Amino acid sequence: MNKKEIYLDHASTTYTDPQVLEAMLPYFTENFGNPKSIHEKGRKAKQAIDKARIEIAKFLNCDSSEIIFTGSGTESNNIAIIGAARANKEKGNHLITSKIEHSSVKKVFEYLEKEGFEVTYLDVEKNGIINPEDLKKAIKPESILVSIMHANNEIGTIQPIEKIGEICQENGIIFHTDACQTALYLNLDSEKLNVDLLTMNSSKIYGPKGIGALYIRRETKLSPILFGGNHEHALRPGTQATANIVGLAEAVKLIQKYDNEKLKKLRDNLIEELLKIDEVTLNGDQEQRIPNNINISIKGFNSQEILLHLDNANIYVSSGSACGSGLKNPSGTLKAIGLSKNEINSSLRISLGKATTTKETEKFLNTFKEILEKLKKNRFTNLSRHHHQIPHH
Repeated sequence: MNKKEIYLDHASTTYTDPQVLEAMLPYFTENFGNPKSIHEKGRKAKQAIDKARIEIAKFLNCDSSEIIFTGSGTESNNIAIIGAARANKEKGNHLITSKIEHSSVKKVFEYLEKEGFEVTYLDVEKNGIINPEDLKKAIKPESILVSIMHANNEIGTIQPIEKIGEICQENGIIFHTDACQTALYLNLDSEKLNVDLLTMNSSKIYGPKGIGALYIRRETKLSPILFGGNHEHALRPGTQATANIVGLAEAVKLIQKYDNEKLKKLRDNLIEELLKIDEVTLNGDQEQRIPNNINISIKGFNSQEILLHLDNANIYVSSGSACGSGLKNPSGTLKAIGLSKNEINSSLRISLGKATTTKETEKFLNTFKEILEKLKKNRFTNLSRHHHQIPHH
């Protein structure tokens, strides 16, 4: 990355770690065989995939037979939710999720409603966290699946997944969590989390894009949504992307080396400085939050305008979630925590990464303040100009 650039959008995607890239390279050129072929080229690819599966299983504290590889976090979410809903239809048709899920979960539930499923969308508290009591109240005899994200991609709030998992277990309901934002920061022990299905992806953890994984607890029934060969328990047919799978496993191996305490300190210092600016408020819970996430609203400003000014200064942040920006619809998450349309339109997400330095956060802060001052000045100038143009009778 260009030294002059400051990238603070790690929640939307991370760069591929050089060590990950190095591990992947041989599988593009030398060991490129189809893992289903029984000759040596195929066997080498299959061994690499088996090894990667064991690595991921170790990370999630499960058996390697409970891991399937997919093309992305989005695909994992689709396979898990549609697969579980359809496979368990004879038990009931009621599904539960929250109002702050990623679009790759929310849109799946909207699609299932068209198929005749009934969906309850749980509210969140003002701090962006689900109250497990609300889940208890929403459960019906015909409830078959609950899907709640581990941490929110926009405001970084961490959900009480273990507690939610317990409630689901007590009621014999399948529980899925989208953990795409949390692999770097939280314990993803599938036993401790009490989950039946867990989504993770590579593009948020310094791995390659185009590869995700889905944990499927033994005995959890899923109907396939893709059809073809019998790869990945026939749930994800298609020639496996060996290089990407190796990359994901390598990225997972590197996770233990990251210093989350340093990141948290950097984030807390930046939050503290930002909140000294009159117009700035923090969105989401300050404590129950992943270490790299800051989401603010800037009263009286439009975040798109600020974003473009930052972009001109080679500083990259985002407004709302990357998958949602560019859309006209305001963020469902910010709406769910009770923000007004103006507050939503003035929101900015700053997400730090493992290579982010104090110098970079200071540069961001100073540039951000300069931009606000400049915009205020322009506004004042335009106002007084406008004032002088008013004709007197």
